[in-house]
Amino acid sequence: MRRKPERRRSRTSPRPDAVLVPPFAWKVEALGSAGDGLARPLDPSNGTDVAFISLTAPGDVVLAQPSAQGRARLVEVMIPAPERVPPPCGLFGVCGGCTLQHLPLSWIQTWKKNRIQDGLQKAGATTLPSISVVATAPSTRRRADLAVRQQGTALVIGLHRRGGDVVDLTECHVLHPDILKLLPPLRDLFPRLDLFRREAELAINLLDTGPDLLIVSKHDASPRDRERLADFARAHGIPRIAGKQPGPKEEPEILAQVGAPRIAFAGVDVEPPPGAFLQASREGEAAIQQAVVAALPRIPGRKAHVVELHAGCGTLTFPLAEHVRVEAYEGHRGATRALQRAATGHRVEAHQRDLDRQPLNTRELGTALAVVLDPPYGGAGLQMQALLDAKPTTLIYVSCNPQMLFRDATRLLACGYTIDAVTVVDQFLWSAEIETVCRFSRKTTR
Repeated sequence: MRRKPERRRSRTSPRPDAVLVPPFAWKVEALGSAGDGLARPLDPSNGTDVAFISLTAPGDVVLAQPSAQGRARLVEVMIPAPERVPPPCGLFGVCGGCTLQHLPLSWIQTWKKNRIQDGLQKAGATTLPSISVVATAPSTRRRADLAVRQQGTALVIGLHRRGGDVVDLTECHVLHPDILKLLPPLRDLFPRLDLFRREAELAINLLDTGPDLLIVSKHDASPRDRERLADFARAHGIPRIAGKQPGPKEEPEILAQVGAPRIAFAGVDVEPPPGAFLQASREGEAAIQQAVVAALPRIPGRKAHVVELHAGCGTLTFPLAEHVRVEAYEGHRGATRALQRAATGHRVEAHQRDLDRQPLNTRELGTALAVVLDPPYGGAGLQMQALLDAKPTTLIYVSCNPQMLFRDATRLLACGYTIDAVTVVDQFLWSAEIETVCRFSRKTTR
């Protein structure tokens, strides 16, 4: 299951020993890949060439103070760009969740499309198909990774501000309302839990059966905690609350369960493990599923099969299985078990396999009608070299990280592949994150 790295402290924070330079005027020329404005000083004599400035837009003239190497801190927007709009959220600029609410969603979507197009062309694509863009609506994000902190006498639940502490999420125009309405009662609950001692992490997945909670804490839950969590779950329509110690290898433990946590993919009910990876929104998930299925080549017969790599709990597996037999591979034990349980009676064979350490080889990939690759944020790792060696006729690549997509596209294009379908899905609203589905094809001599 893929997770993006947690947002850390902002790179705009100067070192304690840094010599501060007085702010001066800059002209913002473009947005960088992280969504920060790329700016030049209006007066070249300032001795600085270019810097990235957060919360700026192309065309802005701003007053900003150089901070870390290659960065500056926004002090004032002196002349706003024509595209600037009032941010919809009162926490914008403080909360670290959104970085682009000062720009219209339509402008951001065009920027994302152009970024993918430019990146694929730089990777070596001499011709590209028309890139389709699917945009999701605000207030539809169904998963959240939140920090819980005791700050003085107050308990806050939210995201890290740019540069440090947690900002209490008192409003959000990205998250689904069913997640937001849980936060006030959760603020009352955590101080009464023995497992909470000043800090914890909280993952919320909104399933078909209600919210699914995973609490990450250094401290164990007491019997009294389990009773309180069960009461809380019943009161708020939460089928399951799990807990775990920090660390990627720690297994979650069910602390309270009052119902069956379920989510359906292509009509197949799956019971995902606590904290499971899900696409950010139902609408985004549907758009990705449709793009992947549409990218399948013509299916020659019932014996044909596709290989799916990094299958998770079956987000793409079961939509694919409506059309062709699927051999699905996933490294996360809980996700694989969930997929295997749900696969009974469907054209799915699910395998647990760490593709970073044991990638599928040419023999295992060579007979597939197509390979569907949905790698984690850090990319496909050793599996990409194995794919280049196997040379499947069709590779359907689902990417949540443009930099990894461009890197892998460079290698695929150099190996004789062409790109014949590209879909950009904007389900990470007001951010620089981009989901992309690309179909790579190569002619065979057979």
